[in-house]
Amino acid sequence: MALKVPICRLCWVSPAPTPSRDPGERWSFLVGQPLKTSFPSAVPGKEIFQRSCVIVSRKLSGLEEAMRIRRARELQSSVKVRKRPPLRRGKVSGKLLVPDHIPRPPYVDSGLLPELSSEHQVHNDEGIACMRAACELAAHVLDYAGILVRPSVTTNEIDKAVHKMIIDAGAYPSPLGYGGFPKSVCTSVNECMCHGIPDSRQLQDGDIINIDVTVYLNGYHGDTSKTFLCGNVNEPTKRLVKVTEECLERAISVCKDGASFKKIGKRISEHAEKYGYGVVERFVGHGVGTVFHSEPLILHHRNDRSGCMVEGETFTIEPILTMGSIESITWDDEWTTVTADGSRAAQFEHTILITGTGAEVLTKC
Repeated sequence: MALKVPICRLCWVSPAPTPSRDPGERWSFLVGQPLKTSFPSAVPGKEIFQRSCVIVSRKLSGLEEAMRIRRARELQSSVKVRKRPPLRRGKVSGKLLVPDHIPRPPYVDSGLLPELSSEHQVHNDEGIACMRAACELAAHVLDYAGILVRPSVTTNEIDKAVHKMIIDAGAYPSPLGYGGFPKSVCTSVNECMCHGIPDSRQLQDGDIINIDVTVYLNGYHGDTSKTFLCGNVNEPTKRLVKVTEECLERAISVCKDGASFKKIGKRISEHAEKYGYGVVERFVGHGVGTVFHSEPLILHHRNDRSGCMVEGETFTIEPILTMGSIESITWDDEWTTVTADGSRAAQFEHTILITGTGAEVLTKC
């Protein structure tokens, strides 16, 4: 479950300044000579004013330019063929019950949004074993939820099935009651970036849906999500989903003891930009363990955030890519967040454990 930046919900992360580029990097910037434009006056020999400007342009590789043109044509074509109606809120049913014998996270009874913990969550052998168990359960629940995705199924039905599987395993669905969130899972359809609340809306043929599962088992949270295809999804949307998953995989590949966190955003951005997709900055990954959300905050875009990974710590990586704008609008339920322009978004998430030589994906079935 992603942390939200700006808009007053979970935590604030100031947008990263545009990083400087080394001359050896693949992209270069071309700066032209100042151009001066004079506008003549009615009086001979005089000018009204003079304007100077500098032309700055980014040099694209041939592959990037080709992908940009193809993406633009696909978007134009898809709009002509079918105008998809915007996502609308359905009816939200009441909160599901959890048996009294199942341990609850501390935030459930308070109903308040917990403060972000400043401590990185680094585990001993016993803690790692508990994290593996929680994450394994979350992965199996997510895999089961994906089987339910088909046209005419409601997101509320998915929530009920997920809730039952979690409590049957003796675990608590972490989103339920987190800052007032009313359901046991997040279901984000089409242009919904994340934190969609399950409701009575039926899935339609051609939809995509991200299902975000977090379980609390034996005092530890396991957090994961995946975007699923519903029925016959068009090729541009399939590509968005595929590239988003590839971004997550590439980000995980740079993780190891001593690696800087900013490498994650760099690797995701490099791959997304090849296909012309936007990388959402408002939502971030986070430390996870005995606490649901903690430092480090994982920025998925290019950034200069300091800090290095430590062996034994666990955190999530959960990039969101869009086909259009990365700007967002949050509905008045204070959770559901959609793209400002209605373009589709996809997200994938894993909880990982940093090791001496790399990263172990804890939420992979």
